Amino acid sequence: MIQVVNKELETSTHYLFQSALFVSKDSVEIQTLLGSCIAVCLFDPVLKSGGMNHYMLPMWNGEGLESPKYGNIAIDMLLEKLMRLGSYKNNLVAKVFGGASQFDSDHSILNIGERNIQVAETMLQRHQIRIVATSTGGTQGRKIAFNSETGQVMMKYIVKQK
Repeated sequence: MIQVVNKELETSTHYLFQSALFVSKDSVEIQTLLGSCIAVCLFDPVLKSGGMNHYMLPMWNGEGLESPKYGNIAIDMLLEKLMRLGSYKNNLVAKVFGGASQFDSDHSILNIGERNIQVAETMLQRHQIRIVATSTGGTQGRKIAFNSETGQVMMKYIVKQK
C-alpha cells in the first residue's frame, strides 16, 4: 500500500528555549515550558502567521547586549520580525502565558513572575495589540503549544512532583 502525504498540510514542530523567539509564515507548532517566564504569542489572522517569545526577566537595564531574555526587548523583537514577514500591527492579536510564582510568597521578594506579566500587558497595550487570551500567575508551570498558522494554543499545567 502506498501512503500519500500532503506536505502543505503538515505541521512541523519547533521547541522554543528560554531567551528565544520564533516566527513563521508556515504551519509550525511552537512548544515551550514556562514557570515564572512569559511566552507572548502574536498571531496575524489575515496572513495566517505568527510567532512566540519566551522571556525570563521583565526589563533590560541597558547594560550589555539587548537580548530576548528580557520582556521589553523580546516583545519588540517578536513584533519587528512579524512586521518583516508582512504583518501590520493593527492585525495582530496576542495570547500571554506564564508568570507563575515558583516559590512561597514569603520568599519571593523579587516577584519575577508578576513583574513579567506586567511587562507583557504594558508593552502590548503600548503597541495597541489586543490580548485575546491569557493564563498567567498562580503557582503552577505551564506547557504550551502554539500553532503559527491557526493561532490556536494548547496549554496544560505542570504538576509539581513532591
